[in-house]
Amino acid sequence: MTEAEASVISCEKTKNGWEVILDRTIFYPEGGGQPSDRGYIGDIFVKDVHERNGLIVHYCDGEPECGRKVRLRIDSERRFDHMQQHSGEHIVSGMLCSAFSCDNVGFHMGEDVVTIDYNAAVSREELSSIEERANRYIWEDHECVITFPDEQERKALSYRSKKEIDGELRIVSFPGADTCACCGTHVRRSGEVGLVKFVSLEGFHGGSRIGLLCGKRAFEYLSSNAYQNDLIARDMSASSLRTYELYLKQKDELSRLRGELSAMEEKYLSLYTESFMGRSDAVLFEEGLSNDSLRKTALALSGAVTGSCAVFTPEGDGFRYAVKLRCEAPEKVIKEMNAALRGRGGGRDGFAQGSVCAPQDEIISFLKSTGIFSEIQR
Repeated sequence: MTEAEASVISCEKTKNGWEVILDRTIFYPEGGGQPSDRGYIGDIFVKDVHERNGLIVHYCDGEPECGRKVRLRIDSERRFDHMQQHSGEHIVSGMLCSAFSCDNVGFHMGEDVVTIDYNAAVSREELSSIEERANRYIWEDHECVITFPDEQERKALSYRSKKEIDGELRIVSFPGADTCACCGTHVRRSGEVGLVKFVSLEGFHGGSRIGLLCGKRAFEYLSSNAYQNDLIARDMSASSLRTYELYLKQKDELSRLRGELSAMEEKYLSLYTESFMGRSDAVLFEEGLSNDSLRKTALALSGAVTGSCAVFTPEGDGFRYAVKLRCEAPEKVIKEMNAALRGRGGGRDGFAQGSVCAPQDEIISFLKSTGIFSEIQR
C-alpha cells in the first residue's frame, strides 16, 4: 500500500520536530538494516519513522490535528527502491551463505549502497559466480512467499536469522534461493528486483564486506560506468571493450617516459649546478617545476654553494618554494618569510618547502633584507 486513511491519536512537539502516533499506518519504521519510509500525513512531511515501546512514531515537520482523520501517502519510489535492495540482498545472501557455509553478520541499506558482512572469506571470482546465479534467478521471476509459521512449523523449517526470535515470526522466502526471518519490505516476485551488481569486496574481521546495488541503483551505476568508459574509448580512438588493455600500454609508456625524464633532469641539474660551484649562495626563479623538482634543484644547489639557496616556481598569484638555509635559526627565517610574503610551509634541518602569495620583486626584497643572500638570479 502507498496510500491509506488513519486517525491521529497523539502529537507531541520535541526537539526533533513533531512526534505523531496514528491508529494505523503504512509507514515502515527503521529496522532490520532498512531505513524508514518517508512521505506525508495530510500535507505534513514525514521525515523519519521509528518503533518505540511497541508504537510507531512518525517524526514530522508539522502538527496534524489530534483526533482528525488524515490521508497517508508514502514516497512510493523510495519504498520500491528499498524493496529492490532488500529482496536482492536476500537472494544473494541466501546463495552466498549456502555456497560458503557462512552467516550474514551485518546488513546496512545506505542511501547509495547496500553493505553486507559475511563471516567467510570470498574471492572476486566466487563472488562473480554468485552474481551470475542471482541474476538468473531474478530473471526467472520467482514468487516471494511471506508466511507466519507457528511454533510447530518452525521446528521443521530451516531459515536464516541473526538471533533467536520469540513470539510471532515472519518468514520471507525466495524458493530455491533463500528463506529468512525478516521484518522488511519486499517485492512480490524476483523479477521486480531487475538485476543485482556487486560493486566492492574487502576483507573484514576475517570475513568479507561486500557492496551491493540492486534494481534502479544497479542500472544507474552500470550506465554511468558505460558512459565513462565510452568517453575514454573515444578519446583513445579505440573500442570500448579494449580500454583496459590500452590503459596498461599507456601506463607502461608513461612509466618509461618518466624514467627518461628523471634521468634527463638529473643530468640537467648536474650541469646546471656546476655554474654555481663555489658561490656563497644562490636564488633561482624557474618556471614549471614540480614539488619534487623544486626539492631536487634546491638540494643540488645546496651541494654547489657554500651558504644558502632558494628556488621559486610560479603558481597562481604567487610562487612555490624550496629553500636550504645555512644560517643561525633557519626555522625563524622561514617563519618570517611566510609571515612577510603571506605564505605557508616548513621543514627541518634548514630545508623547507611551501608557497607564498607575493610577486617576484617582493620576494627578492625580503630575501635581501635577511642578509643571507647576495646573489639573486631572475
